[in-house]
Amino acid sequence: MVGWLGPAAVALLALGLRVWHLGRPNLLVFDETYYAKDAYSLLQHGYVQDFVSDANEKIVDGVLTGLTNGQPAYIAHPDGGKWLIAVGEAIFGMNSFGWRISAAVVGALTVLVLARLVLRLTGSVWVGCLAGLLLCLDGLHFVMSRTALLDVFLTFWVVAGVACLVADRDAVRERLGTYVRWRPWQLAAGVCFGMAVGTKWSGLYVLAAFGVVVVVWEVLARRTYARMHAAHGASDADVSTVPRFGWVRTTLATGLPAFGYLVLVALVVYLLTWTGFLLHQEAYAVRYGLGDPSWGSYVSSPTPGFLGGVLDAFRSLWHFHVMVFDFHTGSYLAGKTHPYASNPAGWLLLERPVAFDAQFKLPATACGAPEGSTCIREVTALGNPAVWWPAAVAVVAAVVAWIRTRDGRWAVPVVGVAAGWLPWFGSTDRPIFSFYAVLVVPFMIVALCLLVDEARHWADTAQRRYAVGLGVGLLVVAVVACFWYFLPIWTDRTIPYDAWLDRMWFRRWI
Repeated sequence: MVGWLGPAAVALLALGLRVWHLGRPNLLVFDETYYAKDAYSLLQHGYVQDFVSDANEKIVDGVLTGLTNGQPAYIAHPDGGKWLIAVGEAIFGMNSFGWRISAAVVGALTVLVLARLVLRLTGSVWVGCLAGLLLCLDGLHFVMSRTALLDVFLTFWVVAGVACLVADRDAVRERLGTYVRWRPWQLAAGVCFGMAVGTKWSGLYVLAAFGVVVVVWEVLARRTYARMHAAHGASDADVSTVPRFGWVRTTLATGLPAFGYLVLVALVVYLLTWTGFLLHQEAYAVRYGLGDPSWGSYVSSPTPGFLGGVLDAFRSLWHFHVMVFDFHTGSYLAGKTHPYASNPAGWLLLERPVAFDAQFKLPATACGAPEGSTCIREVTALGNPAVWWPAAVAVVAAVVAWIRTRDGRWAVPVVGVAAGWLPWFGSTDRPIFSFYAVLVVPFMIVALCLLVDEARHWADTAQRRYAVGLGVGLLVVAVVACFWYFLPIWTDRTIPYDAWLDRMWFRRWI
């Protein structure tokens, strides 16, 4: 029970912090101009339509008529995350609170799942709660949980998928003597990864990486079990229940079911996130397929029969995917610039945060600043330095620990960071942003908490326990202090210009 009460308490704290003044600013900030509106179109029409040029102003003023022009929109990401944003809009309305509340809830759930994941990895409730608290008080995750962008939803599904695979790993180790084909945790992971890819395609890297990891975990565990069983002189009856396949057969016996549970299930879930497109494929075919010979003649002469319509829908989906892939990787974005774009080499060190919204030169009376000065309001996607900088060092230590100990637990933070971060180095020819790294901060925290767990086991004397307790206590105090200090620039609070400038520790933060 304590294993749930502690993480749940931290998650409730995270939810309360994220909901506080959630509707501020009452604007569509940064890419909310796409995703919040796309979500509303899904609610109204079942698919995303183009919005009129003054739609943002109308929405802020509460005018919700005449927002779209009836044409299907060119969308850069699947609809999975947008449907979750739409849930909040359906309940609370098309306003700044309504389009952000789903992100806040999902952000708090990520805190819960991360705490439970670390608890499972370490066996310690307090270390699990520490992981949840670090994510709860991280600035980047906090801001992303208060903004209707897709990355916080991607992060939740990825962390949940990995947590399911770790639970599957523990379940397998309890019955290594036989193969059990029903793997509910792998099935749940497949659903989570399908939703991750159905939110942003970058989730595919994590699915591929952990798909390999889960097979390696099980193959090594089964081989070790078989060797230990033989070494201890098991009876013939006992040995007959132990798989004695070679490496190839063991890998196939493990990997093929995992492929079905993870990849095929994820594919089905992913396609379900495109239901709106599939049901309205004719509109997309007419707008984007007419005049494009690569789409085929079915655009002007639909295939007859029910199955013909299904076939045409999936053909249109395929061609639309080609268009979106070209958008992300082709010449349109190549060479483009953005003032907040950054190289992923600096992401883990908070080298270049992103200002989602900033209002400069507000009158001094707005914040009680000295006469002749000004005030400023800003929402900056900046991580908590007291979380990110120690966690970045912990990731390096986790790589060393994994190599030295070969303990499969270290694969979780190392592979999670690698799969969520390294692929972006191949996209430096176009604008990319540091807030994409919100996907890796939970895994950085896992690395840090695994080191804390190692220190906990090392502390076998009163002096060592005191040292570990002091170190963890100082870390928590620093995290809380930084959270409180940077809170104004994470929540659009009006503050004096000098107070804002004090928080810009480096020139690249401005």
